[in-house]
Amino acid sequence: MYLLLNWSVGTVIPWQQAQHSEFIVSTFVETIYGSTAAKLATALVLWVAFASLFAVLLGYSRIPYAAAADGEFLPLFAKVHPTKQFPHVSLLILGGVGFVFSLLFRLGEVITAILAMRILIQFVGQGVGLMLLRRRRGTAHLPFRMPLYPLPVLLAIAVWLLIFWSTGPAFMLSGLTVIGAGVVVFLLWSRRLGRWPFEQ
Repeated sequence: MYLLLNWSVGTVIPWQQAQHSEFIVSTFVETIYGSTAAKLATALVLWVAFASLFAVLLGYSRIPYAAAADGEFLPLFAKVHPTKQFPHVSLLILGGVGFVFSLLFRLGEVITAILAMRILIQFVGQGVGLMLLRRRRGTAHLPFRMPLYPLPVLLAIAVWLLIFWSTGPAFMLSGLTVIGAGVVVFLLWSRRLGRWPFEQ
């Protein structure tokens, strides 16, 4: 689908013009249907982006809430709204932090920084986690098979690390700094509660 979309845009707008366009969908629609249709398309793109952001914010606010509800994060995040029963404190804090970052940095910088952190935490972490799971528990209980294991996992990790490297030194360092700060806070919190890796 993505390739088809790129192909359709490339057949209408010359690549020399497309590479400098910051509003490629609007330019594409305007070339075919005129400025009124382009304004409508821009409004629809903004509406979808807003809906996506809203859904992501609602979803991500559940992560610190769930950790706090399990006693693994600050108890403040475990609070739920007294009548609507949703984690309003987590939602407000994440929304507030996101708002501040949107004022301090350009959107491209924020997206690149988020990508740099997610590559290590989610994508590389999933690959390493799968390999550790198979080593410790075997494959009998797993509901799927991976042909040519571990080559697909190692290839995926290598590609994600290459993308991480392509973000540049500043974003690599910022991602590692945030992850390192999270590890330090987790260890301090675990030590205070006497949990892993400080359990007696």
